Amino acid sequence: MTGESAKQSVVITNPQGFHMRPMAAFVEAAKRFPCNVTVMRAGMHPVDGKSILGLFELVAVPGTELIIEANGPQAFEAVEALMAIFTQDFEEEHEAAK
Repeated sequence: MTGESAKQSVVITNPQGFHMRPMAAFVEAAKRFPCNVTVMRAGMHPVDGKSILGLFELVAVPGTELIIEANGPQAFEAVEALMAIFTQDFEEEHEAAK
């Protein structure tokens, strides 16, 4: 795929790590863009950012650094939207249900 390329790193700060709810939100957001999205963790092969199973392979516990990369149309917009996922409080909804 040709076009734009954008990359940014993020350190997982959520005490629960990069778990099911943020992963699902990440995949949903990634699929809104026509570019390729990959997520990388040191020492591992890149995974498809549009695949929740791929994201599970990362086993991203708190403190893990991930690199989000998008290539193709709207790459910059995609990375910006995906980085916003990591600032959301996915535990708030769970705590309110208790």
